[in-house]
Amino acid sequence: MSHALDVVNLRVRFGTLDAVDDVTLHCDYGEVVALLGPNGAGKTTLVETLLGFRSPTSGTVRVHGLDPTRDHHEVTVRTGALLQRGGVWFPMSPRDVLRLTASYYDAPRQPDELLDLLALRHCATTPWRRLSGGEQQRTLLALALLGRPRALILDEPTTAVDPEGRQVIRDIIQAERDRGCALLLTTHELVEAERLCDRLIILHRGGVLAEGTLDELAGAPEMIVELSGEVDATAVAALLNCAVTKENVYTLRCQVASTPARLSELNAFLSARDVTIVSLRTRASLEERYLELVTDENTRTRS
Repeated sequence: MSHALDVVNLRVRFGTLDAVDDVTLHCDYGEVVALLGPNGAGKTTLVETLLGFRSPTSGTVRVHGLDPTRDHHEVTVRTGALLQRGGVWFPMSPRDVLRLTASYYDAPRQPDELLDLLALRHCATTPWRRLSGGEQQRTLLALALLGRPRALILDEPTTAVDPEGRQVIRDIIQAERDRGCALLLTTHELVEAERLCDRLIILHRGGVLAEGTLDELAGAPEMIVELSGEVDATAVAALLNCAVTKENVYTLRCQVASTPARLSELNAFLSARDVTIVSLRTRASLEERYLELVTDENTRTRS
């Protein structure tokens, strides 16, 4: 079976600038892929090209095996989208716009069902201009879900959404994946990406900098230990027979896999110094790894 979203050697050029530069990626049905990267990395241009709003300078883009420019109507019917730019005519309410948009589909989901699903019942008749940013964002997600899409492309879906609304959106994303929908998310919120996504793709200056699962991007196993007091990193390195660096006064990064034997040795060493382990992680967080990759690439480019 072909990929739900398939991009091969894509280049999108604005004048002399390659906003997207030789990008190849895919997203399968039943998979959540996060598209990460700093501002200007090319994420929004890539999303707009997938949806047929921009034409490739070179390379190919397919959505459900279709060309999103040539087969724009078919792609639109099968694909839900939430974009940063765009909105709803300001006098309309969530119920108004959902009922109107539902009339464009042959077998849409019921507007009232989506109002309940997105926790919008309390503001169903409120004009768009009076909705909070989070209520507007959830209304746009309801519109993306209306046509029972086989793929969802969501550009910063949790922007301006409160914690309760974020949980609603997380639950919907997981439910859509479980029913076999392909989901491509762009986000700057790396904690959300860690929670939700099966694979991650980091764009930088228009190209793919890194991609893989969270474990693959996290790098080699390590022990990241937060302590209740300060200890000598050199002594810990000798104890564990590995490289140890101080992240701050109380946090050590030990370049070795965590095992019961090593933890027992470390605990005995710390107890003799009246120090305890406050927290332990065995991988770098996505934020740490992301910043390391982007910083290294910036340094390499400047040198």
